[in-house]
Amino acid sequence: MADYGVDVPEWRALPWSWAAERLIATRNYWVVTVSAKGQPHSLPVWGVWDDDDRQFMFSCSPNAKKVRNIAANPLVTFTNSDSVECVSVQGSAKRLTDAARIDTWIERFMAKYGAEMGPEADGFIEEQACFEVTPTLVLSVIERADEFALRATRWRLSS
Repeated sequence: MADYGVDVPEWRALPWSWAAERLIATRNYWVVTVSAKGQPHSLPVWGVWDDDDRQFMFSCSPNAKKVRNIAANPLVTFTNSDSVECVSVQGSAKRLTDAARIDTWIERFMAKYGAEMGPEADGFIEEQACFEVTPTLVLSVIERADEFALRATRWRLSS
């Protein structure tokens, strides 16, 4: 990001733990998909970042535009909801079909949102389209003048 002035001796990479903390704590993630015709689509979703797996799961209606878009183009971006301490993740989404994997993610989802949704929410999630995102690139910036050029960080992840 040299064009943004980050190529300075004082620059220090953010630790991965900084990004992970924000991804784990986020309540509403913004997910961006792209249609077969190239039209971007962005809406917030509830989701779960698992730092041990370094994967993200979200669900939506089986009839949602996101489902059609991912079927046409699995490349997605998702972000935390904070525009000051921002984490933007690029990767590939795959619709989950393996019952055991879905159950693992539902357990994680319920641990995060269950108190808000109620005990029958796990059945609701099972009826939705569940996606697992495997990240390839993560970008983080701190949108404060005194930190932007000194902390912008990029991680390349391999799947």
